[in-house]
Amino acid sequence: MDIIEKYFPELSYDQKLKLKELKSHYKDWNQKINVISRKDIDNFYVRHVLHSLAIAKVVTFENESRIIDVGTGGGFPGLPLAILFPNSDFTLLDSIGKKLKVIDEIASKLEIHNIETIHSRVEDISIKCDYIVSRAVTNLPKFINLTKHLFKKNEQVKGNILYLKGGDFENELKQIHQKSKVIDLNHIFEEEFFETKKLIEIFT
Repeated sequence: MDIIEKYFPELSYDQKLKLKELKSHYKDWNQKINVISRKDIDNFYVRHVLHSLAIAKVVTFENESRIIDVGTGGGFPGLPLAILFPNSDFTLLDSIGKKLKVIDEIASKLEIHNIETIHSRVEDISIKCDYIVSRAVTNLPKFINLTKHLFKKNEQVKGNILYLKGGDFENELKQIHQKSKVIDLNHIFEEEFFETKKLIEIFT
């Protein structure tokens, strides 16, 4: 947890408490079902929480904005971001229902009230949002095509996609027509895990 405070010293007491308690909840649930990779529990704050919060180093979500986390899995990046932005609304979407039940339980225990979960495929939902976040659920061109119907028609907020990804994706970037920006996370975080990690901001 110290590593989160290192990069986010402005956290409130309530935010620190919720983030601190996250690990024990995930550890307990992981003994019942495989919510996240079991080998990652020891590196929980770097590989899951800090990685998720990298988005907050690039974008500050406006109050009352709606963010959809597509393919949230065990709740990342949506759950840590919901703690960081309590005045924004987060919808965590996944096609695997059992993981969403875990997220609901953890959010309830920690009194995180700005989260809802939806058990569905992204192409089957019709809710609208201001931002989409995700951790590399598919290739970029396909992801953009699957999610383009989710954005509000809003002149004040341009719907951006914030996509956490690793490895080589130059060919994927060449296939998209939208303006994009690639942020090297090793320029923000010094931990070795982030050496090859990127955040791609896509302006839709």
